[in-house]
Amino acid sequence: MTDFNQPLGGNTMPRFGGPATMMRLAAQDTAAGLDACFVGVPMDIGTSNRPGTRLGPRQIRDESRMLRPYNMATGAAPFDDLQVADIGDVPINTFDLKKSVQIIETHYKEILTHDVIPLTLGGDHTLTWPILKAIKEKHGPVALIHVDAHADTNANMFGEEVAHGCPFRRAYEDGCLINDKVFQIGLRGTGYAPEDFDWGRKKGWKVIPAEACWHKSLAPLMAKIRDMIGDTKVYLTFDIDSLDPAFAPGTGTAEVGGLTVMQGLEIVRGCAGLNIVGGDLVEVSPAYDPSGNTSVAGASLLFEMLCALPGVRRDGETPRSDISF
Repeated sequence: MTDFNQPLGGNTMPRFGGPATMMRLAAQDTAAGLDACFVGVPMDIGTSNRPGTRLGPRQIRDESRMLRPYNMATGAAPFDDLQVADIGDVPINTFDLKKSVQIIETHYKEILTHDVIPLTLGGDHTLTWPILKAIKEKHGPVALIHVDAHADTNANMFGEEVAHGCPFRRAYEDGCLINDKVFQIGLRGTGYAPEDFDWGRKKGWKVIPAEACWHKSLAPLMAKIRDMIGDTKVYLTFDIDSLDPAFAPGTGTAEVGGLTVMQGLEIVRGCAGLNIVGGDLVEVSPAYDPSGNTSVAGASLLFEMLCALPGVRRDGETPRSDISF
């Protein structure tokens, strides 16, 4: 038995009751004493197409109520190894995107005064830029695993340099990234020019388009990425629109031909063993998610991120997905 916080179990309180926190965990006002924390950023004012990601954190938390503390595939039991809590939402200014970016950066700098790994529930992808600036102040430039349908390296959108299509160009300009250890997985769709995905390549980033992932396990890809990153500190950002809209329709800028949920799980599970210092799951828009499946996927991927963090023991090296009898 452990003294660490445990999610409220379904046999203690029905799944439709209990606290409205991530996995029905204990809530805290700060990250003090925590090894990892869940944080919401309820924002969609950086969105260029369908709105609604301001409601993403609340819906992800709601769908997370079905998650249980033991990972049956990997053997990870994060709540036996880490002290984890939900520390609520960043109080953005919903009428001012630029001010909200400043608020997010300041909020995360305070979180990171503690020795904690933040896992963020978004919110539109603009939020990753200020988080990376706070991460840089704490850890220095980091490696990046960016899972997305879009490169998000626009110089501007409608003349504005702050938007959900620009965060990784801004992060590059601010020196937040180690350029030979940046990986963009799942990019696809239409563009304005043939070289739309080449901006990162020219900086030394590795771009793995969705078509290169079709009909394949991504476990070998993640093994290569782990070898290339080594023990460098790394941030994981997962845009739910990286998944094909057949799996995740509830997002603002859907693109056909995307990753499967299984490939998404392989990517996140493949991050185990890396020196992860933070992660986020962004762009869940509940209004376009009538079944709740997109939020279920988002909640599950966040749990997988927690299971992949440093310090979480896994149940040996034997695959738990065998079909031997």
